[in-house]
Amino acid sequence: MTMTQPDLNVFETIESEVRSYCRSWPAVFDRAQGSRMYDEDGRAYLDFFAGAGSLNYGHNNPVLKRALIDYLERDGVTHGLDMSTGAKRAFLESFQKLVLRPRELPYKVMFPGPTGTNAVEAALKLARKVKGREAIVSFTNAFHGMSLGSLAVTGNAFKRAGAGVPLVHGTPMPFDNYFEGTVPDFLWFERLLEDQGSGLNKPAAVIVETVQGEGGINVARPEWLRALADLCARQDMLLIVDDIQMGCGRTGAFFSFEEAGVVPDIVTVSKSISGYGLPMSLCLFRSELDIWEPGEHNGTFRGNNPAFVTATAALETYWSDGSAMEKQTHSRGEQVEEGLISITEENLADVKEYRGRGLVWGLEFHEKARAGRVARRAFELGLLIETSGPEGEVVKLLPALTVTPEELDEGLRIVARAVRETA
Repeated sequence: MTMTQPDLNVFETIESEVRSYCRSWPAVFDRAQGSRMYDEDGRAYLDFFAGAGSLNYGHNNPVLKRALIDYLERDGVTHGLDMSTGAKRAFLESFQKLVLRPRELPYKVMFPGPTGTNAVEAALKLARKVKGREAIVSFTNAFHGMSLGSLAVTGNAFKRAGAGVPLVHGTPMPFDNYFEGTVPDFLWFERLLEDQGSGLNKPAAVIVETVQGEGGINVARPEWLRALADLCARQDMLLIVDDIQMGCGRTGAFFSFEEAGVVPDIVTVSKSISGYGLPMSLCLFRSELDIWEPGEHNGTFRGNNPAFVTATAALETYWSDGSAMEKQTHSRGEQVEEGLISITEENLADVKEYRGRGLVWGLEFHEKARAGRVARRAFELGLLIETSGPEGEVVKLLPALTVTPEELDEGLRIVARAVRETA
């Protein structure tokens, strides 16, 4: 297929050097629908990136699009800060009816600024306010956002260095299987908590991802998460689960911690909560923790009403029968796993490991740079995938939850070919 070179001049001369994804995918995208994106020349790309997990229901989902268009055409409120609006009421009612009440989750809902990192900042501030302590424990290879508080509990050295100032009051502990089973879970953490000479200030909270997406698709075992919840309860620390990328059905259940049977004190949600890729985030917490003063944490765009509209439509469409979406995601996940098993068996000398849950999967290579070459070749073949892990050593598959079995097969064939052709 003959490909014309896209006109990237204005991006390269005017836009900041900080841009990243566009360097991996040198195309000018023009439209998108479902699991496909199209560039200006009409070339189609199968999307196994899904807006970094913000498009669980695909691009321009027709049901959500119709709800949004209808709302805008009747001049529904677009910007409302934290005013009470009909769009916000409809979302809160649906969220309570379809998500919180069926799971018996005792949460209040807070709308911070519309980004994931702002939800994390709100969670950290609230934990410190409730407990009257500064320290927060996070885990190796964690990623929680790019603002200063979130960076302080993020593990990636490159991202932390961008802060330009000391990142304080965060202490990392080993994530599940960090020592490959040679050390009992939480041995070091608990020893530090018990030892008055350890130098570890009593933490207000522990923040954790059940699956570390940016960290390399590291999957925490349910028993590890239960032991962590138990440790937090015994040591008077709040448990914060960052479900920004892994929530909204990405691992099967609506929340990724459901499989483990734990109930976190605080949960952060963003990315696919709007369903349409519109900015929106939530900070959920037990009602007894709601000790905020009015306006103590706010933001101009915390009331994104168009996002409330699409979020409500997504909940009513995909979660009114809570088990259907979960079963579909598990089925699609099994299909991906089978494909990755085949790729691994074909490339035993090159593939270190495949791992994942639901519809988030990673393929790790012994040669760390190989993952980047695979992703680049996949783009040439018409598939959008990214890499993750501290050194970009993992090919990351993050298709929409609405992806069809045929699209999954197509994408997995491209991954297999890209692996073969980058040996």
